[in-house]
Amino acid sequence: MLNKLFYKHYVFLDEINDLIKTNLLKFKNISIIIDINQLDKKNSANQNFIIDFAKKNKIPFFLKNNFQNCIKYKANGIFIDSFNKKIIKPSLLKKEFKIIGSVHNQLEFEKKLHQSCDILMLSPLFFNEKYSKNQILNTHKFRHISLNWNVNLCALGGINANNLKKITISKVRIVAFKKFILNPK
Repeated sequence: MLNKLFYKHYVFLDEINDLIKTNLLKFKNISIIIDINQLDKKNSANQNFIIDFAKKNKIPFFLKNNFQNCIKYKANGIFIDSFNKKIIKPSLLKKEFKIIGSVHNQLEFEKKLHQSCDILMLSPLFFNEKYSKNQILNTHKFRHISLNWNVNLCALGGINANNLKKITISKVRIVAFKKFILNPK
């Protein structure tokens, strides 16, 4: 069902197991964002497992906030979270290298445009444990914002099987998720 509704999917991973591998391979157009703190040695091993899986299955992968590792591992791009203010010079990048940014409001939107982001992930769309209820955008506010921003916009935050169709009222055809990959029915 998800493959029919959206043309591009991004999944945030900090670990990988057989269930996740099986569910990832069900998607036709998915990319992995490796959401790992680079200072943690244990997570470094997880990162290598995810990269190996992605390369073996020809799944594009992005590393979070670490441009040097993107070059080292030949990543397809970088994911810049909303806290990262560093500017990446597009002249240093190969043509296929994509920059994805995360935004929560108009001010962050402007900053991410200066960071040359190809795709902006607007969050949180739905409730999840990371954000309080008053921080949730909901579909109407999300749609209003998406109509005013002339960028490739991605829905992010609290996406699951129950609220997936609600996203289609906006012009967005890119979704990103984390926990949904565990049970994407």
